This record gives sequence, C-alpha cells and structure tokens, in this order.
Amino acid sequence: MRCPHCSCEELKVIDSRPIVETSSIRRRRECLNCKARFTTYETIETVQPIVIKKDGSREYFNKNKLLQGLMKACQKRPVDSAKIADKIESDLLNGMISEITSMELGEMVMRELKGVDAVAYVRFASVYREFKDVETFMSELKSFLKK
Repeated sequence: MRCPHCSCEELKVIDSRPIVETSSIRRRRECLNCKARFTTYETIETVQPIVIKKDGSREYFNKNKLLQGLMKACQKRPVDSAKIADKIESDLLNGMISEITSMELGEMVMRELKGVDAVAYVRFASVYREFKDVETFMSELKSFLKK
C-alpha cells in the first residue's frame, strides 16, 4: 500500500475498527514520510464454489436456490431451512471447496435433514433422487428407518 499523497510505502496503522454490517475493517493510517492521514477499508474476499450439474454444465453456488429447495421440503415442518442453508454454505466456504457436484451437494443437504426432521428428509429425497415409482420411494424410506 502507498500513501495517496506522496506515494511512500512506509505507513502505520493508527486505529482499526470492525464494521459489523459489511464484515469489513476500517483502518486509519498515517504516512511516516509526509504525516498525512487517510482511511482504508478491508473486506474478506470469498470465492463462491462452482456446482457441476448432472448435464455437465457449471454454475456458481447459489444459496437462494438451495434455500428454495429446502423451504419446499420443510414446508409446514418445525425446521429452520435458512439455518441449514447457512450451515451448508459455511461448510463449502470453510472447506475451501472450489467445485462440487450437484450430487455431492444434495447428499450434504440430505445428511443435514436426516438429523433434523424425517419428513423433510423424505420430501427432499423424493425430489432429489427422482423417485419414479412407489417401490423406490419405499426402499428409501426403509433405509432411512434402519439407520
């Protein structure tokens, strides 16, 4: 970083304060050469993971899309779908995952739902696993009950 007044690279930080609303940090700096003071803002740069779809196409992870699916599965159930979506997004970002298949993402959602609500789990699984008939639906339900 350089001083905006004299382009000197020798600076000192006088004050640092977090800005909660934007999860950034405000820093008050002073140039050691010309004694000019100025403010800088630092923000955390996050890289959204890429989701590889079944057809091979790629798109950036969209938390709202995930939340919509969760809300349908959790409709009229005592489940906080936003909390689950936040956890999955956090796991992806904290795990430094740059790419994930839609299958792996679906499995993550099912693991979260399995521990929270059986009905929401089966609802999500029925759409995610694309059950074609009652037998496949029943076998998924039986495998859930065994665990």
